[in-house]
Amino acid sequence: MLRIAVPNKGSLSGPAAEMLHEAGYQQRRESKELRIVDPENEVEFFYLRPRDIAIYVSSGRLDIGITGRDLLIDSGADAEEILPLGFARSTFRFAAKPGTANGIEDLKGKTVATSYEGIVAGHLADSGVDASVVHLDGAVETAIELGVAEVIADVVETGTSLRNAGLEVFGEPIMKSEAIVVRRTGADAEDPKVQQFLRRLQGVLVARTYVMMDYDCRVEQLEKAVALTPGLESPTVSPLHNEGWVAVRAMVPAKEAQRIMDDLYAIGARAILTTAIHACRL
Repeated sequence: MLRIAVPNKGSLSGPAAEMLHEAGYQQRRESKELRIVDPENEVEFFYLRPRDIAIYVSSGRLDIGITGRDLLIDSGADAEEILPLGFARSTFRFAAKPGTANGIEDLKGKTVATSYEGIVAGHLADSGVDASVVHLDGAVETAIELGVAEVIADVVETGTSLRNAGLEVFGEPIMKSEAIVVRRTGADAEDPKVQQFLRRLQGVLVARTYVMMDYDCRVEQLEKAVALTPGLESPTVSPLHNEGWVAVRAMVPAKEAQRIMDDLYAIGARAILTTAIHACRL
């Protein structure tokens, strides 16, 4: 039975559970549940603190887990990323009072406060910058005002909270993070159970990215239409009862669907429909 770690709370928890549900796996009904078994799929889920998941996986007690790239790197665990999941995206940046620093080279001799000591210390060392790192569990924006540090390093989304604290980001991003699947470094990459799990999640990712598009067009416009909707290998084309017309079906990127529909209509295609894809295997 495949043993999988899942975030029990925070920004990773809800989207992870939703993706697993879309992939056909049972999920817990109450937040107090710490473990559930899905016998049909031969999977056992363990609901753990996101920060601890990479450590559990690296120990070999659990086969794989879902966590954040930032949490994996910060943990220093002997685990590796095997699949990005496309949600919980964030950017990790340095910030300070205006005029304090323009780039990482200006941090020499300064103190940096962060909740991600492993990431920051590693980034400073890789950049050859000798600076002190202070670990805080949260609300790092106040560290500068209280004199604990001259600089902070934290996840930045809109930057509103930093501006409200009188701070501004500077330099290049330290890293970009998102939810990922991790496994122990050196684990069997061809494990059939793990590969099946990954295929299911990849199917969900594709289903979220594409829609199925169907339309009718005249035969003389088919080549132009197919150029607009090439599909993955090629579109499906079927003759219609009315002579000179064909029905076309192809997968198209969801974010481009409206533009493609406009272009198809402009060349004479009609009965243009899009439908959501709930699951797939490519």
